[in-house]
Amino acid sequence: MTTQAEVAALAFAPLPRRESTAEAVAAALRAQISAGRLAPGAQLREEHLAAALQVSRNTVREAFRLLAHERLVEHALHQGVFVRTVSPDDVRAMYATRRLVEPLGVRGLLTAGPSGVVALKGLDECVWAAEQAAGSGDWHSVGTQDIEFHRALVAAAGSVHLTSMLDGLLAELRLAFLRLPDREALHEPFLDRNRRLVDLLEDGDEAACLAELESYLIAAEAQLLQVVGGPDLAD
Repeated sequence: MTTQAEVAALAFAPLPRRESTAEAVAAALRAQISAGRLAPGAQLREEHLAAALQVSRNTVREAFRLLAHERLVEHALHQGVFVRTVSPDDVRAMYATRRLVEPLGVRGLLTAGPSGVVALKGLDECVWAAEQAAGSGDWHSVGTQDIEFHRALVAAAGSVHLTSMLDGLLAELRLAFLRLPDREALHEPFLDRNRRLVDLLEDGDEAACLAELESYLIAAEAQLLQVVGGPDLAD
């Protein structure tokens, strides 16, 4: 579990003054969760975050409310604010949403023309970076690249609303990843599957892409559900 000292020591980039708002603070915390630097159960102290981000404590409180709405943090009565621990029902809900949303990215990329080529290059770079990380045994970074891969896939749909929604969902999904004892067992099978998705997208085979994506998400959900009910685990 992330300690208070580790939370206090997190390196946050200074917020641009014009963006020093609750939304900007929430985005900074969401990015830390998505990157796996804030583990499930970590306590978030508003005074530490206000100092680190150079904003008021009221702004941090409002950011907490935004993140609670996104199901990334929770308030415990008389105890404070904590990064959420996801449940099996949370996992089922996330994957139900992913099965609805991610096919839109496939269709968007395949019909986008030149911008689709750029999007496909970005997906290929995510897979390449994950393969390099796996080669060095850095399975945390493999997980990060997997999340970036699926974020980029949905971005290809060209909808800022979908992209914004998925940012919160993928950060919540990372909370599930952080509870697993064996990151290699989680991520290794999906390296090849991400590479296969890129190959199918390059071929322009929409039906095959959608079938592979559906199979991918079903398998990933089943794997998480096998272990997510276990004890909390630090990253």
